[in-house]
Amino acid sequence: MTPTVVLNVVGLTPGLLPHAPCLQALAREGGMRPLATVLPAVTTTVQSSMLTGLLPRDHGIVANGWYFRDLSEIWLWRQSNRLVGGEKVWEAAKRRDPAFTCAQLFWWYNMYAQVDVAVTPRPMYLADGRKMPDIHTHPAGLRDELQGALGEFPLFRFWGPGADIVSSRWIAQSALHVLQRQRPTLSLVYLPHLDYDLQRFGPKHPGIPAQVAAVDALCAPIIEQARAQGAEVVVLSEYGITEVSRPVHVNRALREAGWLKVRLERGLEQLDAGASDAFAVADHQLAHVYVARPELVPAVAACLAALPGVETVLDDAGKRAAGLDHARSGELVAIAKADSWFTYYHFLDDARAPDFARTVEIHRKPGYDPVELFIDPKIALPKLAVAARLAKKALGMRYLMDVIGLDATIVRGSHGRPTDHADDGPLFITTAPRTLPEGPVAATSVKQLLLDHLFPAAA
Repeated sequence: MTPTVVLNVVGLTPGLLPHAPCLQALAREGGMRPLATVLPAVTTTVQSSMLTGLLPRDHGIVANGWYFRDLSEIWLWRQSNRLVGGEKVWEAAKRRDPAFTCAQLFWWYNMYAQVDVAVTPRPMYLADGRKMPDIHTHPAGLRDELQGALGEFPLFRFWGPGADIVSSRWIAQSALHVLQRQRPTLSLVYLPHLDYDLQRFGPKHPGIPAQVAAVDALCAPIIEQARAQGAEVVVLSEYGITEVSRPVHVNRALREAGWLKVRLERGLEQLDAGASDAFAVADHQLAHVYVARPELVPAVAACLAALPGVETVLDDAGKRAAGLDHARSGELVAIAKADSWFTYYHFLDDARAPDFARTVEIHRKPGYDPVELFIDPKIALPKLAVAARLAKKALGMRYLMDVIGLDATIVRGSHGRPTDHADDGPLFITTAPRTLPEGPVAATSVKQLLLDHLFPAAA
């Protein structure tokens, strides 16, 4: 077996690679291909396709979250690996050689995966409403070992208005720790840094090259350590983030048509999925639209197709063609135009938005919300506003970190639909160019390519 280290540098594209000298040198030394991603091109779906070699119809991860029909609830960002169908790359490798070991470091659906080492964010949610930074690890003792060596995992720098290079640096340092002490055969390392400013400001913002260089610098010592251990190195990304300027409020349209229902809680409007005839689970540039009665599907499809910013609406035949014909998918799937993305907003009046709408709340919102990357620009003294709320937290008082705005037009980058140009899409770099195909690397072929790296004699 040949040890292999995989760096998932989120948002890295061929167009951005010139700003990453270390990774560009790696591509010159070995080889680079565009990566042909799956639909939707979002974190959990693409990672699941890479690790299983399957389309969403087979592994079941149709987006970062979906409507659980048996619960009548929408859930995003679940963590159990048992949600993912199909044989994973580490299971296939272990079958070939029982001595194989795998470290899964911050890739998604990490918890309870059949790997030898696992590290993933796992906040503590206390009874008084507080959210405390923490991680989940396997083996369990690694949690204290890592946080003893590196400090507490910087959860609030991993997502939200404070998200920056600090969280990716912690992950990179934890990867080095595991590489040096555990020496796994396959290491899967997730570095999310570029995701933040590419969504905040778009890929054409003048500050982006510096952010690419910053994450490149985090990769350098991991690559050096891998090469010192005789490992091959793979660098890949899941999607490319492209410029957007138009949010599409698909749930508001469904509500105005009379299909989406809300319930009032203390004067605030909650999406009532179980009572609705149609609603959308928005996820970047794709939305699963759940329709309660078959006879409504044509009318709902026509309503969606007429919305400015909607490129296409997939019915059963369209979902089959896209590999999205799974029971978890909506009856319809809407795809945004290149300059557009979907909000989850179901409220027509901001004054009636749920209290969590103005917070970072990835589990309670019935859809993805990139506006969480910004402090509301309407807050005159944002640092003072955050400090006042943190002071309440420190005093043990109940508080609401309600500093997120409801103006979706401030988001400048998104993903989810395949990009129109390969330079704007994801990539695959390897130090073992013999493994590369002639053309683009399909996301569903990554599993086999990793096995070819691990077992070169059989390739």
